[in-house]
Order: sequence, then C-alpha cells, then structure tokens
Amino acid sequence: MDLNTVLAQLETADEEETEKFLRQYIRENSHTFSFDPEEESLRSKLCQSVLSVLGRRVKPSCQKTCLETLRILSRDKRVLAPVATREGMLILGGMARLNAGEEGDDNQNISQEDTQSEEEEERVVVVVEALKCLCNVVYNSPAAQQVSVDVQLVHGLCATLRTARTWHHEVGLFTLRLLFLVSALRPDVRGVLRREWHAVRLLTEVLEHTLDVSWVGPYEAARPDPQALPMPAEDNERAMEALKALFNLTLSDTGGEEDDHHFRLIAAILRHSLMLKTETEEKTEEAHSHAINLLNNLPVSCLDVFIDVPVQGGLEIYGGKNMDAVQMLIDFMEKRMDKQGSNYKEGLTPVLSLLTEGSRHHREIRRYIKAQVLPPLKDVKIRPEIGTATRNKLVRLMTHVDMGVKQTAAEFLFVLCKESVDNLLKYTGYGNAAGLLVARGLLAGGRGETQYSEDEDSDTEEYKSAKPFINPITGHVEEPMPNPIEEMTEEQKEYEAQKLVNMFDKLTRQNVIRPMGVRPDGTLAPLEETLCDPPEDSASDSD
Repeated sequence: MDLNTVLAQLETADEEETEKFLRQYIRENSHTFSFDPEEESLRSKLCQSVLSVLGRRVKPSCQKTCLETLRILSRDKRVLAPVATREGMLILGGMARLNAGEEGDDNQNISQEDTQSEEEEERVVVVVEALKCLCNVVYNSPAAQQVSVDVQLVHGLCATLRTARTWHHEVGLFTLRLLFLVSALRPDVRGVLRREWHAVRLLTEVLEHTLDVSWVGPYEAARPDPQALPMPAEDNERAMEALKALFNLTLSDTGGEEDDHHFRLIAAILRHSLMLKTETEEKTEEAHSHAINLLNNLPVSCLDVFIDVPVQGGLEIYGGKNMDAVQMLIDFMEKRMDKQGSNYKEGLTPVLSLLTEGSRHHREIRRYIKAQVLPPLKDVKIRPEIGTATRNKLVRLMTHVDMGVKQTAAEFLFVLCKESVDNLLKYTGYGNAAGLLVARGLLAGGRGETQYSEDEDSDTEEYKSAKPFINPITGHVEEPMPNPIEEMTEEQKEYEAQKLVNMFDKLTRQNVIRPMGVRPDGTLAPLEETLCDPPEDSASDSD
C-alpha cells in the first residue's frame, strides 16, 4: 500500500475510514521488520498522523488499530521522533493507564475481573497494545527513554505493580517488561525506583503472588507438591520478567529501603522458584537461569536461607542442613556444561560464580558440592581433563579460550579445595592450574586469603600408593619415557645441546619467548629481575 495514499486519505478520513486504511496497512506489514530507507520521512509522518488520531476521543476499536499500526512503525528506530516527545509519550502512557496522578477512567488499572463484557475486553486489548508500543519505543529511542523519565512513567508502572493480584496476564507481562527495559537502559533511574517508588518490595510481592508462595517458616516456603501440575506458562512468563527487572534494580547498591530481612526474603522466594517445574524443560531451565542471575546480586550471607529449612529437615551429615536447592544448582551447572554450542560466559559463569561464593562463605555448601564435584581420587592413570565426570568437564574449562570462563571455573575448583595450591594440583595438575596460580601469585605454592576449617579430606589408599609416580604437570601417572640421549655419543649430546641453546637464543632475541622466574611472593617476573632480587632474610643470613 502506497504511504502517500495512506497519508492523503488520513487527512480527511472519518473514524471508520481511518480504521479501514490502517487495517490494510497492518495486514501488509504485520511481519515487516526491515523497512525501505527511502520512505523514512513518510513513515515518520504516519507516526504523527496516528498519534493525532489517538489524541482525539475515538472508540476502542479505532484506538486498537492505531496502536497496532504504531507498534509496526516503532520497529524502525529512525522514525520515532514524533513519538519520542512529551505529547507522544503522554498519549501512549494514557492509553496504557500509566499516567499516574491523572484523574478519569483512563487512569484505572485493568484487572481480570474487568474483562467480563466485550467492551471491557476491547479496553484491555488497547492497554496491552499501548504497553507493547511503549516497549518498542523505549527500547529503540534514547530520546523516548529520557521523556519517559521526565513524565514519571516509572511512577505509573509501580502503581500498576500494586494491583498484581488482579492483573490480566498480558497487562502484567508487558508492564513488567517495560519496567525491565527502563531499568536496563537507564541505570540512573534504578535508585529512584528503589528509594522513591519502592520497586524492589513491589516486585518481590509480585513474585511471591505469581509463584504462589506459601510460608511455613520465617524464610521457608512450603515444598511444592510433587503431584501438582507444572507451573502455568503465563505465570512463568510474568515471573521471569519480574526476575529480570529485580536483577537490574539489585545490580549495585543504589540505595533503598531493603535490608537484610528483605534480601533473605527474596532468597527464600528464589529457592522456592528453583524447586518449581514449568510446562517444558526448556522454560524451566530459562526460569532457573534468571533466578540464579538474581541470586548473584544478593549478599552472599543470604544464602543461609537456602539450606536452613527446619520444617522440611536436612541431612545429618551436613549439620542438619537441607541441600535440595544446592543440588538443583549443581544439576543446572551440569546441564549448561553439557549443552552443545552454548555460550558458557552467559549460560554457565553465573551459576559457577554463585556456587563459588556459596562454597567460600558456607562450609556445609562447600562440603556438599565437593563430595559431588571432587570426590576422593582413586584412578589417577587418566589425565584429569579427560572423561565425562564433573571434575573432568571443569578441568577442561580451566583452559577455555574465554578468559572469564577459564577464571571462573578455576576459582570454583580452587575454593572447593579450600584455596590450597597442593590440593588443587592434586585434582587438576599443574598445567591446567597454571593460569590461576599466575593470576593469584601462587606459583610458589601456599593458600588463598580465605580462612577455612582445619579438617582435611583424607586421601584414598589408591591415591597414596600412586602419588609418587604422578606427573605433577599433567596430574596423572605416566608410563616411563625412554631416555632419548641414552644411546648418544658425547659428541652427539654436545651437538644437540648447542642446537637447543641456539634455538632458545633466537626465540628470545625475536621476543617470541621471554625467560621468566618466580619471585619469593609467588608472582612471575622477568628472569633478570628474579635473579637480582635478594632473599627476604638476606640481612640476617650473612656470613
């Protein structure tokens, strides 16, 4: 449909004709996401024309058609200037019932009970379409992001959060999505959302209601019924949007009313969410991923509510602590490691970081995870990175090409070993652990800075008997290699030695390699520096 024709017709069309022309445009462009650059100015004018229609009192069906048209146009970030204005955002905010503080019916929130009549159903559709438009516009236009702050759109969003118990599904879904987008794209608004509009508390209440949490203790939700139906897909969608918005708001300490109690409450709700299943395994994993991301933002001390569940009970071997949620995290880690072609940095490092910090600060969590991930060694004839056990997979990650993945996996194993270099080398070999040891300045051995309990894990008899024959570099028992110079004459040995010296000299002069040494503090340094450094006790050890 020719845009010039549409614009010309809209100038004189009445309400019914406007709907007719715009519906034809919608039919032809509903699946269009790439637009003709030469028609940018025409599409921008169409945005303005549609906003003009919305600014008048037209019936809900016409509002819906205009909003659907605007939603298609808002996919093109280059034509949003007419919408990214105070007038444009107020019109859309009014249609979405987000203009907090204004009087009249348009400011009343839509609830599930409101959708009885056909007219009310149309009004719900209008609100949903307006919210979808706002999501597109805010995502694609920095100018619209600023205007949304200026007109206090977040105030209206938070006011809508207070009605979550009576939400129509799509109204709630796109309200939460819009809040997520604003808080993601405007970090400066996060503090306002927390301090002035109490968004963290409101989102926590949304989660509590959506996940149908029933409390049996201060921070203990009732165990989900194993025979119950999976969590409905709509509830899971809203819960994930709430988790994403909460993640943004808790990324840093931007100030708010939250205290240790509130963060523990969130942790308890997240524990409950990890025990829930949705209609598909894929959606369950996605929901758990968002919960894990948010858990990484909470104070690590709050993880005690993960294992302190007195009503449900725990394992005597771990001081009566309940490890069900920790086991869910381990299972999630295993799935992400086994997923072919996955992005380890985004998919795996959050759960590794969470398990690392949980193990560092909670002894029972560390003991439980180590029993699963690093069981006592028995077979030491195979290289530690070869095999299908969890340890083998994690050791392989210690040499991953992505620096973040490599460091996170190594740190996780290091903490499980109570930050003991000797224990880490026992499970990984020196070659796999070298990157961590260099970064931590522990090439000379020793321990990290965290204090752990003194109890030590005993070695198996198989490991003790094989220990003298383990190659410390590769971490496994190797067959003795034949001595290559055993049958050489002295002249041949001298020739090969000189050849090796010449090769090293050439690589050094070309800066391909650089000889390094280890300082007394365990850090690497150029060899000439380490040779010049006097021993620490040289002053008291003179002849």
